[in-house]
Amino acid sequence: MILAWFSVDCVRANVVIFNIIWVPNKSIGGKSGQFLTPGGAVMIGIGIIGLGTVGTGTYRILTERAALIRQKTGLDLGVVRIAEINPRNVKGKNIDRAILTRDAMELIRDERVNIVVELIGGMKPAGDLIKAALGLKKQVVTANKALLAEKGEELFALAKRTGCDIGFEASVCGGIPVIRAIRDGLVGNRFTYILGILNGTSNYILSRMTDEGISFGEALKNAQKEGYAEKDPTFDVEGIDAAHKLSLLVRLAFSSPVTMKNITVHGISSIDPVDIGFARDLGYKIKLLAIAKRSASGIEARVEPAMLALNHPMSSVNGVFNAVYIAGDRVGPNLFYGRGAGSEPTGSAVVSDIVDMAKKLKSNAVASVPGLVVSGKYREAKSSPVPYYLRVMAKDTPGVLSKISGILANYKISISAVTQQGRKLSGHVPIVMVTHDAPEDGLKKAKRDIDNSAFTKGQSVHIRIEEGNA
Repeated sequence: MILAWFSVDCVRANVVIFNIIWVPNKSIGGKSGQFLTPGGAVMIGIGIIGLGTVGTGTYRILTERAALIRQKTGLDLGVVRIAEINPRNVKGKNIDRAILTRDAMELIRDERVNIVVELIGGMKPAGDLIKAALGLKKQVVTANKALLAEKGEELFALAKRTGCDIGFEASVCGGIPVIRAIRDGLVGNRFTYILGILNGTSNYILSRMTDEGISFGEALKNAQKEGYAEKDPTFDVEGIDAAHKLSLLVRLAFSSPVTMKNITVHGISSIDPVDIGFARDLGYKIKLLAIAKRSASGIEARVEPAMLALNHPMSSVNGVFNAVYIAGDRVGPNLFYGRGAGSEPTGSAVVSDIVDMAKKLKSNAVASVPGLVVSGKYREAKSSPVPYYLRVMAKDTPGVLSKISGILANYKISISAVTQQGRKLSGHVPIVMVTHDAPEDGLKKAKRDIDNSAFTKGQSVHIRIEEGNA
C-alpha cells in the first residue's frame, strides 16, 4: 500500500528531481522497504553517516551524477538520510534539511535506508554502528581501514550470519580500484608478492625531500600547509595508516588473518636528506613501502622506508599519488596507480561499492563471499635476505674500511659496493656501502658492533633495498 509521497529537492541545477513513492514491507531482497519512482522503477535508499571530506564527495557524486549512474547501470539511487553532528560539515551544501539527522541510529533504523554508508572513521562508534546496520540486515559500505584491519574478521562474520555484504573499496588507495581487482578481476590467480605506496602524505613528504633536498621537518610543514598532512601526522608518517591498508591487502590476496601485530612498521621521520642524496647517486630512490611476501614458510609483512631502483615503475610514483604492484601467477605483475585520497577520488570508490550493493539488492542476489575471508592461522616468515644500504661515520684514517668489512664478514655479510664521500666532520667522513643479500638480524648485530667501535662516531644508518621483483 502507498503510504506517502516524498519530494526530493534539487540541490544543484544538474540534479534530476524525482517524486518517489515509499512502499514498506515490499522488500528488496528481503532486507527493508523500497522506493518506487513514478515510472515504477525501484529506487535504492542510501543513508550516509558522516559528511566530512569523503562523505561530501560521495554525496556530490550520487546527486550530481544520478543520471549518468542510471544510464550506465539502470539503477536509481537516492540519498534519503544523512547523519552528521557537525553543523560546519552541512553549511553551504544546500542539502534538504528533511533528510538530515544528528542521530546515526535513527538513520540506520529508517526503513527507507537500504544501504548504510559509514564514513566517520575510527573504531567507535563506527564499529557499533556497522554492527547495528548488519543486525537490521542493511548492506554496509565503509572506507574505514583502521576498523577493518582491527575488527574485520568479526564484522565480516556478522555480515555472513545476517546475509549481508560489507563494501570497502575506498579503504585502500582511495580512488584506485585495487580491492575489486584482487577480489574479482584477478580471482583466478595465486599471489605471492605485494609492493605498495599506500600513504599519500608520507609519499608527498619524501618527494619534496628528494626534489628539493629539504629536511623531514620542513617537508612536513609544507604538507600541513597544503592540507596533505594532519596537525598530528603520526598515523601517516610513522607508517601506521599504510600498515592498516597492507593488512587488508594481505587478507584479500593471501587469505591469511594478518593483524597489525604481525606487521613490522617503521616510519619516515628519521630519514635524512644525506641518505636520499647518496641513494640517488647509487641509482635508488627512498620510498615508504608496504611489502608482503608469501613463501612456503609463511608470510612476511612490513612497512618501512626502503630503496627502489630508479628504473622501477614504483619509483616514479610521486607526490600524493598511491600505487600497488602485485603479481599473480597467471597474469604476472600488475600496477595500479592513481590518487589515493581526497574527497571525490575516495567518494568515487564508495559509490562503486554502493552500485555493487544496489545491483545485488535489485536482483535479490544473496550476499557474496565476505571480502576478507581467511583460512587457517597466520604463519610469520622470517625477514627475507635483501641487499642493504649502510652509512657509517668513520675516522678518516688508514685501515678503517677493512675493520668495518671484517665486522660485516663475521656475520657472513659481503659488500657489493663502497664509496667514501663528503667533507670531514670532526675528523670523520661518511662511508657508504651496499651489501649483497643479507639477513636482517645479522646486519643489525654487525651494525651494533660497528657503532660500539672506537673508529666510528654516532649511530650508523641502514636502509633496506627492495628489488621489487615478484
